[in-house]
This record gives sequence, structure tokens and C-alpha cells, in this order.
Amino acid sequence: MKVLQTEKRIAVDEFCRHNHVEMSFIHSLQQNGLLELMIIQESTFIGAEQLRQLEKMVRFHYELNINLEGIESITHLLEQINDLQEEMRTLRNKLQFYE
Repeated sequence: MKVLQTEKRIAVDEFCRHNHVEMSFIHSLQQNGLLELMIIQESTFIGAEQLRQLEKMVRFHYELNINLEGIESITHLLEQINDLQEEMRTLRNKLQFYE
């Protein structure tokens, strides 16, 4: 997989070839706002920070047979859980300060 070290981008065609993923699936994720793609000199890239999220969505779709709408719902719920966990962590720290 080709990663550009200076700006940490991953070529989407390399990702698709390596993971046996259709480009149309990647473009569908982008169209639904689940993935941000960059086009540089006619090549498409994703930021390295999105790789983990992309791999998770690929597993949902190809291994668990979850459609795009389901992936969108699951992603939204996971984001909410992460936000709530962070808020809970912050509140625990505040509570420890007052104990």
C-alpha cells in the first residue's frame, strides 16, 4: 500500500486492490459523507487518519453484509458512544477534583 510520508495519504486504488474492495463502494462512502477523498494529479487518496475508520466500514459491508444505510447508522451511533465516553471521562475527572 502506497503511503506518502510527507502528508500521510493512502492511494485509494492501492487500498482497493490490496483489500479486494470495489472503487464504487469507496465513492458511495464519500457520497454519503462517511469518507473524505482527495484528488491529486488525477489520483484519489484518503488521509491516513481515516484508514482505521475505512477498514471498519469495509468489514461491516463485506464481512457482515451491512448496506450503506446501516453503515451510516452504525458509524453515527459509534460516534455518539465515543462522545459520551469522553464526556463521562471529563466528568469523572471533575468529580475526583472535588472529592
